[in-house]
Amino acid sequence: MTSKPVPEGHYVKLPNGHRIHYLDQGKGPVVVWLHGSGSGACGHSNFKNNYPWLAEHGYRNIVIDHLGYGYSDKPDNIEYPIELFVECVKQTLDHIGATKYTLIGNSLGGAVALRFAVDYPKNVEKLVLMAPGGIENQPDYFLMPAMATMKEVFMSATPVTADRLRYFFEEAMVVDKKFIDDQLVNERFELMKLQNPQVIKTMKVPNMADRLGEIKCPALGFWGMNEKLMPETGILKLAKGMPDMRMILVPKAGHWVMIEHRDLFNRMTLDFLKNG
Repeated sequence: MTSKPVPEGHYVKLPNGHRIHYLDQGKGPVVVWLHGSGSGACGHSNFKNNYPWLAEHGYRNIVIDHLGYGYSDKPDNIEYPIELFVECVKQTLDHIGATKYTLIGNSLGGAVALRFAVDYPKNVEKLVLMAPGGIENQPDYFLMPAMATMKEVFMSATPVTADRLRYFFEEAMVVDKKFIDDQLVNERFELMKLQNPQVIKTMKVPNMADRLGEIKCPALGFWGMNEKLMPETGILKLAKGMPDMRMILVPKAGHWVMIEHRDLFNRMTLDFLKNG
């Protein structure tokens, strides 16, 4: 029997009919981790150096695999609007009996967190966002340099090998290539084999910038100053658009602040959770 590429936790069959996989670690106030998009993405791979640390410091961590990713269901006969991601997260949290929580999300997960906070403000105590999606018009994303790398790797006739996946992560996601180690590449490559293209092909994430003012809870944002995926106009959109938002601009960091600067991210997030 082959070993699983990442840890396997719990499954829940939701009222909407989909089965979602999640990890549940630690005890205390609930923190929900929402991962980004991309080939082989999942909750553990995104946050494996973050959620165990918060568990050690007195928090219950729910690490969800979005529908279409990780070990969650991957239906190929539906479309994937942001409302569906939000619905799956909400129904998963209802299943475990959580009613108040902090949402932590990067990229797609950040967009899901923003929409969740708009739709369910009474449930969300705080937000932590790392270069979230959902605050620009789609054409603006395609002007970013990482998109050229994405097309080169994923839209050519050449099969996506582990080496090509490593190249994409090194060029598009980080500043320091040492953070793209063999374990990360192997995890993502093996999970990529479980995916089908439907989720990325049909994913719809609207521009929610004009709704940021509706989000009243305290929020903390991280933005790498070498970001290649998200337009830097997002920095001020978040900082000025959300009434209780503070931004941390991280030098020598790309899209994966929580991976490249995990100690900084973990410390600042814990302080925010404790002290606001």
